[in-house]
Amino acid sequence: MKAFLVILARAVVAASLLLAAGAGGVYWLYRDMTAPGPLAAARDTVIPRHTGLAGIAALLAHEGVIRHSWTFELGAALSGRSRKLKAGEYAFPAGASTLAAMKILQSGKTVEHRLTIPEGLTSPEIAALVDRAPALAGAVAKTPAEGRLMPDTYLYSWGESRDEMIERMRRAMQKALAEAWAMRRPGLPLASPQQLMILASMVESEAKQASERAHIAAVFVNRLRRGMPLQSDPTVIFALSGDGTKKLDRPLTRTDLSTPSPYNTYVEKGLPPGPIDNPGRASLMAAARPAENADLYFVADGTGGHVFSQTLAEHDRNVAQYRALEAAASDPAFIANGGAPAPAEAAAAAPALPPLPPALPAFKLAEIHHRAVTARHATSLRARHTPPRRPLHRALVVAQRHKPERSPKKPASPPPIPEQKPQ
Repeated sequence: MKAFLVILARAVVAASLLLAAGAGGVYWLYRDMTAPGPLAAARDTVIPRHTGLAGIAALLAHEGVIRHSWTFELGAALSGRSRKLKAGEYAFPAGASTLAAMKILQSGKTVEHRLTIPEGLTSPEIAALVDRAPALAGAVAKTPAEGRLMPDTYLYSWGESRDEMIERMRRAMQKALAEAWAMRRPGLPLASPQQLMILASMVESEAKQASERAHIAAVFVNRLRRGMPLQSDPTVIFALSGDGTKKLDRPLTRTDLSTPSPYNTYVEKGLPPGPIDNPGRASLMAAARPAENADLYFVADGTGGHVFSQTLAEHDRNVAQYRALEAAASDPAFIANGGAPAPAEAAAAAPALPPLPPALPAFKLAEIHHRAVTARHATSLRARHTPPRRPLHRALVVAQRHKPERSPKKPASPPPIPEQKPQ
């Protein structure tokens, strides 16, 4: 009996020690899991798909997110989270504890990346942006046709497919085009949603200011109704750039405007056979609901906008004013004067030229100056291959020297005196 009591006492002591040790172990595990982690700064870490619990714990320890991988494994197993951890790219804040890291992986709230596609890009340009976007998987299998991709800002997570991103853009454009076509103004000279897309792509390329989209669309619609050529420079640029596959790094010339191409709206009447870029929602709506006016012409005003007119005479005047502005901007004194001509030059030019717009911002002046210098360079190249012309005043002198002498006029003879009949 005494021996039994001794054995029982020793068992109680051993159990107590085990319980104390277990409690101490649990307490230590809890403190290790809830203590601040070793991360000194926030870090994004990718958990690949099909990674097991041991692999996740080892990866987090290697990235410096947690101190002990076995603590993470044991804590996930005891808490029932081992099968609830999701793959993806996660943002771990500085000092995140092991328990906090475990809860982040369980939530599935991965890092969101942004890809912004500006309006007016061609499909090859958009495909290049998608190919360069980080965290996407695969490559773009096939570049879509022009007008198929919606410019917008897209959110995505690590590991999404690039082809799926292209498909999202395609679906968004289909939806936006259908909405614009349903809201179109009655009586437009557009037979299908595809023609609306073509017109919107031209508006997107021409409009540099959002407020002018509907006005530019109205000019094109008015010309379509009259059977006039649309004469849009961006369509010529599209034709010369291999249908949008390369960049045209020079200004257009008069020869370019006669380039034979179905996209050249200077030689072909009506809309081009297809879009020339990927327009945004605003240009789609401008093409569907253009402004109501009678304007048939527009030309750049030198400040990023346009001047509109109804007659060719008004348009020619606006073109002359813009060319005068470009010529003046090529003079350094014009830029030094803040975008206004020198007083003496302004006085001399006042009778012959229409008034110039107000002073321009410095970056606009620099842009106009660059275009003017480029145009002067092109003119000088043409001049090298053009035979010199005789000055007008010398031609008149030569003509006067070789003018045939005229015989002097004979004095007019007096009128005959009528005979008087005898009385």
